[in-house]
Amino acid sequence: MSMFSTGILVLTSPLPALRIAPVLRSAAQLVERTLYVHLHPGLNLGDGGGGQARPVFLPPAVDLCSLIARLYSKASDVCAHLDVRVLLTHIRPTAGVAGGPFPTPQCLSHSPEVLLTDFAPQDPAQSQQVTQCLQGYAGRCYVCRPGLPSVLLRPPPPTQHEESGQKEPEEEEGKLLETYPDVVVGGTFDRLHGAHKTLLNVSCLLATRRFLIGVCDQRMLKRKVLKELIQPYELRVEKLQEFLRDVKPALQVEIVPLDDPLGVSVVDPLLRCIVVSEETRKGGEAVNRKRLENGLPALVLHEIQLLKDAHHSETEEEKISSSSLRSRLLGTLLIPPKDTPHLPLQPYVIGLTGGSGSGKSSVAKRLEDLGAVRIDCDKLGHQVYEPGAAAYRRVVEEFGADILTEDKSINRRALGKKVFGKQERLKALTDIVWPEIALLIKNIISQAREQGKDVCVVDAAVLLEAGWTDMVHEVWVTIIPEEEAVSRITERDGVAAEDAQRRLQSQASNAQRLEHANVVLSTLWEADVTRKQVLKAWNLLQKRIQQRRAAR
Repeated sequence: MSMFSTGILVLTSPLPALRIAPVLRSAAQLVERTLYVHLHPGLNLGDGGGGQARPVFLPPAVDLCSLIARLYSKASDVCAHLDVRVLLTHIRPTAGVAGGPFPTPQCLSHSPEVLLTDFAPQDPAQSQQVTQCLQGYAGRCYVCRPGLPSVLLRPPPPTQHEESGQKEPEEEEGKLLETYPDVVVGGTFDRLHGAHKTLLNVSCLLATRRFLIGVCDQRMLKRKVLKELIQPYELRVEKLQEFLRDVKPALQVEIVPLDDPLGVSVVDPLLRCIVVSEETRKGGEAVNRKRLENGLPALVLHEIQLLKDAHHSETEEEKISSSSLRSRLLGTLLIPPKDTPHLPLQPYVIGLTGGSGSGKSSVAKRLEDLGAVRIDCDKLGHQVYEPGAAAYRRVVEEFGADILTEDKSINRRALGKKVFGKQERLKALTDIVWPEIALLIKNIISQAREQGKDVCVVDAAVLLEAGWTDMVHEVWVTIIPEEEAVSRITERDGVAAEDAQRRLQSQASNAQRLEHANVVLSTLWEADVTRKQVLKAWNLLQKRIQQRRAAR
């Protein structure tokens, strides 16, 4: 059967019998982008009359929270490529008919293309009847086009090693969840993952009226690992809003920037509950201390467990975290390469840039070891200043003979003093030098083509500033935090930290470089981590080159 972009999975198995991992694996063979999950334990889709298959309101129960956590945890393990969203419109504090008539069908952000269920009819002859019943049930819950394909998932029998759905502790079975009108959470919410979704879903179960979310902004991001790769605040808010509109559209959602660890939670008198994880519980306790100081009642602390990351490496956290996901982006293609019909595909040219101390040259050397032709633009810069070179005479005419040494070579330190901090004079110099370096780069690329070389790496700190991106197929950027760069520069060059900082401030920022980056690398960790990162980037590059050549 062909793949579908978006699907709705109706889970009907009683909670103790639910085999989450196999069902998700089966669903992932059919759906490739968004998988909505509708929970209705005990639903009988074999009733052709539709009596028991009509949507009803279910009470929020403690074991439902446990199921949601397990579901997102397993999804992160077996189908991490899917955007899984557990829908909660039909779950309310009052159950059955007491909850009133079921609302009109909910419109989802991504229109479903297929209906899936784990319901297994005892008689295979009932399959057609079940799929019709599934279509009727889903159509009453969500806006679906008529005649949507329906699939009964039949995962393989449990294996010896499979962790099937385990029975929840007896004290949780059927126990209702305490709910509150106003609930608050805080976090970065960068690239929503399973742990975020668990936190948000549980909060939606707890909240009956309003859900307040503080999203970290600016000052709160300074100490984050690979903060340069954190999505912009506006994009994170947009993703949150879309997710919550799907999960529980009736809830009043308020999202505010979080500029300090406590935020609005210490001044909002309507709040009654704050949802925390094991590691943020102390933050919740700090909120309550401040609320008491402000004359407000303490919040109920509802704690959820951290989700373990089945795929974490030695350098990553054991829990599912945004920092681990950001580290996995290193070396991968973040944005597609621009269209470069004016460039031959051989050699494929990488423009490698990065700030002082970022480890750019060490990355270039590793790429050279893997087979790339390295074009060291710093060395080329020295060549264009040599007596007899095209730029030599023009530089001396522009800046005076007093920049020459006794042997008539250009004293670059003396020249540097004449342009440092003077934008017009610096531009006069680069207008002379950069075009000459560009000619040398093009000559080396031409030689590499004649020699049958596959990849060239233009190692250039000023790649963007000089406008050399039109000579390359892709831009790769090395990044490290500014404080680490300052430390490296002072140790390497023996300069004061203030001088190192001024040097960095005179260059393009990480943020400016990342606007152009197809691939990002970081030398923040041990050399072996950098080696593996570069190797991953190189192997993925080889696949892209083959695909582009095949396409032409």
